[in-house]
Amino acid sequence: MLNISASRRAQKKTLDIDMAPLIDMVFILLIFFLVTTSFVRETGVDIKRPVAASASVKKKANILIGITKDGRIFMDKREIDPRAVEPNVERALAENPESSIIIVADERSETGTVIKVMDACKLAGAKNIALAAQNPRE
Repeated sequence: MLNISASRRAQKKTLDIDMAPLIDMVFILLIFFLVTTSFVRETGVDIKRPVAASASVKKKANILIGITKDGRIFMDKREIDPRAVEPNVERALAENPESSIIIVADERSETGTVIKVMDACKLAGAKNIALAAQNPRE
C-alpha cells in the first residue's frame, strides 16, 4: 500500500532565508549615504548678520569664517588668530579645492577686520568668497 502522507513529507522542502545578501545591501546603502552627505560646518559663534535686500541663499558653503563685533575670528568652532586665517584656509582648500568661503561677519564688526580676512582668503587661493547677510523678507 502506498503511504500518501510519507510521500508528501518527502516532497516538502524547507525554506531558508539567506540574510547575507540583505546585510550586504544595507551596508552598501549606508556607505552610499555617508559618501554623498555633505556635513555642515559652523563658525562656532552666534553672529547678528547685517540685513540686505539683495541677499540670496547660497546652497553649498564648505568653509565658514565668523567675525564677532569685537573682531574675534572663528573657524571650525574655534577662535583663530588673524594671522592664522591664511594657513587655515589653505589647509581647508587642500582638503577640498572646490570649496567656497562664506565670511559671516557681525553687523557691528569693523570693516578693516573683514577686509583682512577676505585678503587672507584670496592669498590662500580661494576663488569663491562671499559675505553673509540676512534677507529682510525671511
